[in-house]
Amino acid sequence: MSAAVARCLVRRVARRGAAIYFLPCTQPHHTLIHTLAVAALAAACALAQPPGVSQPESLRQAQQLIRQNRLDEALALYLQDLKNSPDSYAANSAAGQVLDLMGKGPEARAYLAKAIETAPDSRTRAPAQRTMAMSYGFDGDCRKAVEYEQQVVDYWAAQRDFYQQGEMADEAARVCLDSGDLDTAQQWYKKGHDVGLRQPDITPDRKNLWEFRWAHAQARLAARRGDRKQAQWHVGAAGDLLDKDPQMAAVQTQFFPYLTGYVASYLGEYKKAVKDLLRANPGDAFIQCLLGQAYEKLGEKDKATEYYRKAASAAAHNPPAAYARPFARERLG
Repeated sequence: MSAAVARCLVRRVARRGAAIYFLPCTQPHHTLIHTLAVAALAAACALAQPPGVSQPESLRQAQQLIRQNRLDEALALYLQDLKNSPDSYAANSAAGQVLDLMGKGPEARAYLAKAIETAPDSRTRAPAQRTMAMSYGFDGDCRKAVEYEQQVVDYWAAQRDFYQQGEMADEAARVCLDSGDLDTAQQWYKKGHDVGLRQPDITPDRKNLWEFRWAHAQARLAARRGDRKQAQWHVGAAGDLLDKDPQMAAVQTQFFPYLTGYVASYLGEYKKAVKDLLRANPGDAFIQCLLGQAYEKLGEKDKATEYYRKAASAAAHNPPAAYARPFARERLG
């Protein structure tokens, strides 16, 4: 790997609008780092609003409560809205997501099913199906998550949007990887890679992005299988792709220390895992969970508890939170 890429590995990349800020890891409490981290976390915690659906003020108030982890109060607002408008797409979807965060998957999916049923068109139905897939992710149910992600992939296929098909396939793969179904995860990562490359007039940096994601996925899969040689080979391939394409690397480099930390963790190299993961996204609940596990293996109970508490408070409805929130809460007891 080149020195240029190596230097990039000790930087955090934070995106705000169209700007990209490169911030040295030697300044972890820099004001700009803190501001961007809070902004990114707030954006992640906000429940996604489907296109074309208006959002009542009560739902915006509930989102603020979710950011504060006041889930019971947020749910009460959503349920009050549903008393007045039982077919509200937005309120049903939001109530389901909050119930997932509360660990009440079957109850959540009753509301999410209603959101799918009341969606006015396929453009609005696809986000609801994606939300349902993630609900099963919170329960570690790869098979059902894939069932609903496939419906979202089908929607984007009808739009001839190959990039979004690849994104959704990778999302399904991530849920399956985290749930321990490695074979299904590999199938869906490969599917995402292959369909993404079918994009007409694909640019070189987009092509390299899909190759980087595929190498990244194969390295994690190999580590999960205990195959050190293959894991390290794919880590090297991912690094080479970053060297090859500085434009792609400007955004994707932030995911490299996550990869090396992940691989180290599953290969039992816990000190290296901690070192690398501390260079990754500090607000990512899954990374917080990996750090908790690594510190636990190293016998540093207080540090492990610190990171488990962070992960347990994740308020997003996405793959990192779907794994980390239930796992961390279980570890905390």
